[in-house]
Amino acid sequence: MSDAEQLFRDIANQIVSTNDAALGTMFGKPVVMIAKKAFAVFFKDTMVFKLSEEDHRFAMALFGAELWDPSGKHRPMREWVQVPYEHREHWLGLAASALKHVQSTIQPEA
Repeated sequence: MSDAEQLFRDIANQIVSTNDAALGTMFGKPVVMIAKKAFAVFFKDTMVFKLSEEDHRFAMALFGAELWDPSGKHRPMREWVQVPYEHREHWLGLAASALKHVQSTIQPEA
């Protein structure tokens, strides 16, 4: 297991232990999700986050960050930012921001 994957697992476990989040898979990749909606993904030794506008701009400004294109067919997912391991000091904060963003989109049950 790479250092990047271990850090993802550590962050994922921390989030799951302190929130109503769960581990799962999306596109065959490990993810952290809430209410069955993914907000953080481990992909090719990077961490990918579904972010709101302000956090999205911050993440995209990091050198090497890019919109996530899981298919590799030049169809990036515009809300998702792939952040390289070099910026691992931001991973936990971005994961928390992604969790908050996705939580804000969840409709309360009637």
